[in-house]
Amino acid sequence: MTKKTIGRVDKVDFPKLDLYNIDVKIDTGAYTSAIHCSQIIVDGENLKCTFYSKGHPNFSGKEVIFENYTKTDVKSSNGFRENRFKVKSEVVLFGKTYKINLTLSTREEMKFPVLIGRQFLKNKFLVDVDQENISHNLKTL
Repeated sequence: MTKKTIGRVDKVDFPKLDLYNIDVKIDTGAYTSAIHCSQIIVDGENLKCTFYSKGHPNFSGKEVIFENYTKTDVKSSNGFRENRFKVKSEVVLFGKTYKINLTLSTREEMKFPVLIGRQFLKNKFLVDVDQENISHNLKTL
């Protein structure tokens, strides 16, 4: 498979989450991908997540219910280990829909509400840190 080149940041869609034109940072230092989730509630067998952020207007505040989820340990760059919920979803890049695992995290104070990590990038993309919004710019042509 030929790898596509992706820049250090881009805008993507998460159709199953009803999130569109979302700013993402490509983070080759992170293994897993992470998405900002403002509220997480375990309700019986389901996980209810609210994707809202005052600083990111495309995070509408819609609640999404996951019937299938797991928990995983994530170690930050400063060595702090956190146990997070992990869900499966889909992301659209370069007009193609890919499956993606996302850990749920509070990223309210961060510039980018989503980090795309190595687990997703592997065997699909090369990262050119001099580039930005390659997928998004192709979408708007």
